[in-house]
Amino acid sequence: MTAAENVCYTLINVPMDSEPPSEISLKNDLEKGDVKSKTEALKKVIIMILNGEKLPGLLMTIIRFVLPLQDHTIKKLLLVFWEIVPKTTPDGRLLHEMILVCDAYRKDLQHPNEFIRGSTLRFLCKLKEAELLEPLMPAIRACLEHRHSYVRRNALLKALFCYLNFEHLIPDAPELIHDFLVNEKDASCKRNAFMMLIHADQDRALDYLSTCIDQVQTFGDILQLVIVELIYKVCHANPSERARFIRCIYNLLQSSSPAVKYEAAGTLVTLSSAPTAIKAAAQCYIDLIIKESDNNVKLIVLDRLVELKEHPAHERVLQDLVMDILRVLSTPDLEVRKKTLQLALDLVSSRNVEELVIVLKKEVIKTNNVSEHEDTDKYRQLLVRTLHSCSVRFPDMAANVIPVLMEFLSDSNEAAAADVLEFVREAIQRFDNLRMLIVEKMLEVFHAIKSVKIYRGALWILGEYCSTKEDIQSVMTEVRRSLGEIPIVESEIKKEAGELKPEEEINVGPVQKLVTEMGTYATQSALSSSRPTKKEEERPPLRGFLLDGDFFVAASLATTLTKIALRYVALVQEKKKQNSFVAEAMLLMATVLHLGKSSLPKKPITDDDVDRISLCLKVLSECSPLMNDIFNKECRQSLSHMLSAKLEEEKLSQKKESEKRNVTVQPDDPISFMQLTAKNEMNCKEDQFQLSLLAAMGNTQRKEAADPLASKLNKVTQLTGFSDPVYAEAYVHVNQYDIVLDVLVVNQTSDTLQNCTLELATLGDLKLVEKPSPLTLAPHDFANIKANVKVASTENGIIFGNIVYDVSGAASDRNCVVLSDIHIDIMDYIQPATCTDAEFRQMWAEFEWENKVTVNTNIIDLNDYLQHILKSTNMKCLTPEKALSGYCGFMAANLYARSIFGEDALANVSIEKPIQQGPEAPVTGHIRIRAKSQGMALSLGDKINLSQKKNSI
Repeated sequence: MTAAENVCYTLINVPMDSEPPSEISLKNDLEKGDVKSKTEALKKVIIMILNGEKLPGLLMTIIRFVLPLQDHTIKKLLLVFWEIVPKTTPDGRLLHEMILVCDAYRKDLQHPNEFIRGSTLRFLCKLKEAELLEPLMPAIRACLEHRHSYVRRNALLKALFCYLNFEHLIPDAPELIHDFLVNEKDASCKRNAFMMLIHADQDRALDYLSTCIDQVQTFGDILQLVIVELIYKVCHANPSERARFIRCIYNLLQSSSPAVKYEAAGTLVTLSSAPTAIKAAAQCYIDLIIKESDNNVKLIVLDRLVELKEHPAHERVLQDLVMDILRVLSTPDLEVRKKTLQLALDLVSSRNVEELVIVLKKEVIKTNNVSEHEDTDKYRQLLVRTLHSCSVRFPDMAANVIPVLMEFLSDSNEAAAADVLEFVREAIQRFDNLRMLIVEKMLEVFHAIKSVKIYRGALWILGEYCSTKEDIQSVMTEVRRSLGEIPIVESEIKKEAGELKPEEEINVGPVQKLVTEMGTYATQSALSSSRPTKKEEERPPLRGFLLDGDFFVAASLATTLTKIALRYVALVQEKKKQNSFVAEAMLLMATVLHLGKSSLPKKPITDDDVDRISLCLKVLSECSPLMNDIFNKECRQSLSHMLSAKLEEEKLSQKKESEKRNVTVQPDDPISFMQLTAKNEMNCKEDQFQLSLLAAMGNTQRKEAADPLASKLNKVTQLTGFSDPVYAEAYVHVNQYDIVLDVLVVNQTSDTLQNCTLELATLGDLKLVEKPSPLTLAPHDFANIKANVKVASTENGIIFGNIVYDVSGAASDRNCVVLSDIHIDIMDYIQPATCTDAEFRQMWAEFEWENKVTVNTNIIDLNDYLQHILKSTNMKCLTPEKALSGYCGFMAANLYARSIFGEDALANVSIEKPIQQGPEAPVTGHIRIRAKSQGMALSLGDKINLSQKKNSI
């Protein structure tokens, strides 16, 4: 073990801006100075010893002139001094001066001030010399009976330390602690004593626990946590003990402390897989989520419930608790709600789907009454999607859900309305029995739709699924009502003219109201000038969209009119009615075309929309059977194909998920019986407490890949040259939000290097946590220096710096070796993620930073290039496999990833194969990257540029 990895008790910040004082001046201050001077001198001595100076001449001075002082600051500094000062001679024997120190601390252990006693006991825990501790043992034992809990608590720690390291000093420690535990009343002392007993004599600790197992609920929470950990470890090592202690864990689920409940539930799940145990643990988790106010705690406990669900045997138990899980929706935080809805959806079954839908419907209605807030809209979207999924999986529920959701088509939030529309489109295609209900409801809300995008979708649904004569007439009536007076151009011109030349029928109403709200008289001209704004407000929706220049909805209207007209011709036999309906449809299209060509709309009609409307007019004028089939059959078939492909994809992903969860057992695998398992075999199971401790320390053991390049050596960066006086290399260990640099420093000279300091600086969103302490390196010696760097966001960071040192005995200035830069790879923070097409488009529109990368590669296959980019950027391809299959010379795909900091990264790959240049021509094109932050967009672009070309093996 290197010096840097030894257990360190005391961390001291060392300012290096001043010259180190001489030993003579320090001796003078310690002997003759006042208390303040002695304090400062003692601090300087401590810093010099930490830097590698020996200073043996000052030891007796400090014992004579500083140790007898009663000043509290000096007493604290002396504790640090005695911890770090060398206490033995070079041959390992204890220095004679230490006898005097020992006597001084024996007096401190009998001091009337409990703080001095306690802090002295803490200091003694750090001493590793048995000869020093032996004379102090009677005083330490006496402190176990001190009136103050602080002294007793620290005396316990010291007793345990002595027993573990020098058992001969206190051989009766287990009996002593057991007796102490029985009589102790203070919670923290009991906890320390119980912890000690576990380490000193676990059987005795278990016997004590068995005697007071019924009173465990009355103990303090810190002691309860230790008991939970002990029971887990004992049962983990020896499963036959489960029956003895599992009742205690059940009781601790009712503890008043949330931490104890959480640990007890986790322990219960690992110790027992009985349905009652799983149900009790899950119920405990749900109560914790509801009662805890911290959203982070809620998310952590929700993750535990998700982990429980992953186990096939536990899933059925959790299905009975779906309604309890839905109580979590009362939390206002969107992330918690999102996770809760996903969990509920995964657990929904035919037994509880009806109750789930009732709760979700109530929640949807509730969001309508809440004052508008950004999260309210997003929450409504989540609820709509959850109801959508429930209805697809359980078609019987669709009839209850659709009427409630269709009210939201007229919602001002376009995203929620779009989700409802998508759901309605799928429901009307899949469930024939609901078509009449959906069409009827759609006609009711049609006039209230505010968004042009939703209006287009509603028009398409009505045009596609209105099959009776009455419904077709209703659609035509709604369209006429939504367009207003036709021809549109003439009526609009009349309205404008009416501003100067009022029409009698319009003025009949307003003429009588000649007094304004303020009580003043209004003239006729003022009334007529205010009328157009009123007319604008009352403008029918479709007319408003067209006058705003949105003619894409006109193309959608033309298609809908064509479909219903062709269907009407097939349903009605009378030629006169047929011609009348078709003529009306053609008139509406013609008036829209006329409006588009006029100067009235804010934007003129596009050529595409003109072509579409003209095509529809031509189809209606000719009424050919081929066109009839295309409009009335092919459209629906293409929707059907799309929905079935989507369903197939969902089933495939669910199948993969279930395959992951189902542990397959081969026919010749040995069967493991818990009762017959030997103790040493049980140890191979992972200890959950140990794993969580390792995860907290960032030491989780990852399985190294078979590829040697993926090993640790791949992360070693050489910082200096082999011919430099100091050689340095760093192993860069990335642990989520921290980077640990383990720097190996080798002194390649024959001189002693003093104050050898690693000075680091960072570029980008990196922050150095602490300055590494200076070292003294002997000739040809080496040492490891560790430095921690915090990462705040996903962008390429650079760590640079130098090593500075003094050569022992040289009069020259400090020497400096400049280090190579360490580049932090963005890929350590980016993880593949998934999102819907609508979310992708929304983020694409919102993100302001774009980076366009030109494809420059030696790869000749489009699909190979895409896979290479996915592998090198850690992004996920959102474009379905079916859309990418086949070969046509070009490819477009959307990629998405999310960083561990919650930042989103989008990319659009547009590539083609220049066929005219031959089969060996490389892929060309562009990749556009969008992100919220500039650093993310640039870093991802750099990464793609660096890894575009495939290395030839």
